[in-house]
Amino acid sequence: MTTMNIKEIQELIPNRYPIYFIDKVTEMIPGEHVTAIKNVTINEEFFQGHFPGEPVMPGVLIVESLAQAGSIPLLKLDQFKSQTAYLGGLNKVKFRKKVVPGDVLELKVDIVKLKEYAGIGKGVAYVDGKKVCEVEMTFIIGR
Repeated sequence: MTTMNIKEIQELIPNRYPIYFIDKVTEMIPGEHVTAIKNVTINEEFFQGHFPGEPVMPGVLIVESLAQAGSIPLLKLDQFKSQTAYLGGLNKVKFRKKVVPGDVLELKVDIVKLKEYAGIGKGVAYVDGKKVCEVEMTFIIGR
């Protein structure tokens, strides 16, 4: 298993502020699995409007965090070197709990199917060991 810091992650995925949501990778098996961390802070731009007086991380950004994490084990494969993983579809999205400033999102994605230029990942986000979101994602790999 491999770990990755921010610099190594940014060499792999093209996302940058304000749509960059991975702080570190704590374990990764290329083509199979990733566990990553997103530290949720009050300084995030989206908290200004979502929602004033009760900041809550938008669900679509939790899914985006899972998608960014899920792209990492795909892009570590030799056949996808220097390419980009695009989100091609979402299925079975469920939100279980609110994510608020101060939370640490643990993002786990298992790649369950891999074809020539596409893959399917099952992602689950946790806060304090409790499931906050789950999703099945289709990735399209391209330049």
